[in-house]
Amino acid sequence: MLDSQLSELESRAVSLIDSAPDSDALEKARVEFLGRKGSLATIGKDMGKLAAEDRGRIGKLLNAVKQNLEARYESRQAAFQLGALNSRLAAEWLDLTMPAPGARPGSLHPLTLIQRELEELFTSLGFAVVDGPEVETEWYNFDALNIPPTHPARDAQDTFWLSDGSLLRTHTSPVQVRAMEKFGAPLRIIAPGRVFRNEEVDASHEHTFYQLEGMMIDRDVSIAHMLYFMKSLLTAIFHREATVRLRPGFFPFVEPGFELDIQCLICGGSGCPVCKHSGWVELLPCGLVHPNVLRSGGIDPDQWNGFAFGLGLTRLVMMRYAIDDIRHLAAGDLRFLQQF
Repeated sequence: MLDSQLSELESRAVSLIDSAPDSDALEKARVEFLGRKGSLATIGKDMGKLAAEDRGRIGKLLNAVKQNLEARYESRQAAFQLGALNSRLAAEWLDLTMPAPGARPGSLHPLTLIQRELEELFTSLGFAVVDGPEVETEWYNFDALNIPPTHPARDAQDTFWLSDGSLLRTHTSPVQVRAMEKFGAPLRIIAPGRVFRNEEVDASHEHTFYQLEGMMIDRDVSIAHMLYFMKSLLTAIFHREATVRLRPGFFPFVEPGFELDIQCLICGGSGCPVCKHSGWVELLPCGLVHPNVLRSGGIDPDQWNGFAFGLGLTRLVMMRYAIDDIRHLAAGDLRFLQQF
């Protein structure tokens, strides 16, 4: 009885496997005959009911049928896989000897666009554009800026220290001292550049971002001069009057020091992640240059004075273009950059 049942089952399974039109039909046939609950498994469970003299013969026949069906299934499956691969290769084939369709137009990064605008503005006002190294010494990054080793301001700047004792600059302010050493007084400079701080990354903080340092040294420079240049800067960038506030701020390299905040242009002052739900964004720490900083740059504070500011260039870009996450600027996503 089982002999004829196995023979009929094998014949039917071979027919379905060999004629399966696609991999789905082939898998359906496998489950029906070779699956855990398939026909062969059911027959195998009935082996215990056979007489001892028939058990061995039927067992060998069952294994032979199973091996035949498995071999045919694997052969048919391999054929389907090869066919799918060939179809994909044909669809994705690319002739590398063909000429390119043409250069894709590029675009400037929003940071570059704003930096260039600021450079044009300040050069028209008599400022020179200068630069400095991103790997700095402790002297230029801290000591020369009136931030001695025990000063608490060092704790506020989470520094990336290097094995040789140097560091990745935490602000563009070291360029102030280098410029004073090189050019002396009077002096008008701006210094755009990349800075680094070991901060936790979120919507408004990055470990790598951009600032723009500014300094003017002359005789009888006052806070009024500083405010004039700050307002000129913001009006030129935003093309409209921005709501700002000036509040006292402590920075070792200026005395007196101020924080110039701008009302958040993302939320209009109602509060969002960019402004930490305060409605304001710290944009321009500024003040009159501390006499100790002038001395570090080789300038006599009894003869000269001036103002300095450190503009958060990255945050300014976010305000200008209503970018709600600072991480977009360094992500390298062409879809984001093509908007500019």
